[in-house]
Amino acid sequence: MAQTLETLARRTESTKGIRSVVHTMKTLSAINAAPYSRAATAMEAYHATVLDGLRGFFLRSGLPKTVAKGKATPVVVVFGTDHGLCGTYNEALAARVRQDVQSATVLCIGAQMADALDGEGIAVAQTFFPPASVDGIVRLANLLTGEMDRIRQGAGNITVTLVYFTREGAGGHVPVIAPVLPLDPDLVAELMAEPWTSRSLPDFTMAPDTLFLALLRAHLFASLYRAAAEALVTENAARLALMQQAEQTIDDRLDALNADTRALRQNEITTELLDVITGFEALKKDRRKIVAPRREQP
Repeated sequence: MAQTLETLARRTESTKGIRSVVHTMKTLSAINAAPYSRAATAMEAYHATVLDGLRGFFLRSGLPKTVAKGKATPVVVVFGTDHGLCGTYNEALAARVRQDVQSATVLCIGAQMADALDGEGIAVAQTFFPPASVDGIVRLANLLTGEMDRIRQGAGNITVTLVYFTREGAGGHVPVIAPVLPLDPDLVAELMAEPWTSRSLPDFTMAPDTLFLALLRAHLFASLYRAAAEALVTENAARLALMQQAEQTIDDRLDALNADTRALRQNEITTELLDVITGFEALKKDRRKIVAPRREQP
């Protein structure tokens, strides 16, 4: 179908509007990722303090019996997104859960993530809203910790595994399946093997079991907070990468539209010039016929 300058102008303006939206989304993704990244870094420092507390506890009291493995109810927490514009984020994570996670009580972050898990045939016990800010991460971590306390009270001992995406390369992401409870034996061995830096070991007045459960709860909270923050950073990084690709595609389309516009405008100018020249030549020919002298009759 032949295109006109008006059609090309409308398409160009529409494409520019789409590019403006994509550029805004790209900027927001870059801005939103920064506070979540700082929150994740800050939580790492807090988590290191909690691990120091566990190390001091182990050095003073030894390994409690509650660390030993036994029959427990598995709980899996899956961190998805409800914001969209980040590709097959939820679907890819749901496929990884189906592949690597067996029967468990699944707690899901995000309604769209719950739909993706349902599409993989995985039943979700409870769905939580994703955080909308850094303060929301604290709310989410507290809700998840409280829910696990409720599950533990009803089922006894539990195991906790976190499933989320973390960053890899420039805009890439890779799924992480991180066991949190029970404590990793390698982590416990590392904590007990590392010498205490002070001259004397720390002491405590609380009952050992109560203190150890409090430290485990802090470890769980820090792990949940860190996973939620990292998932949000990765989500925004994935959206940023996709928006950059979309922006480049739109720029290429704009270049093509501008080239078509220039070519069509040049063709119209050339046609108009040819019409003028043709008309001018016709006028010259008519004028010669008018002013040509008539031959005299003999």
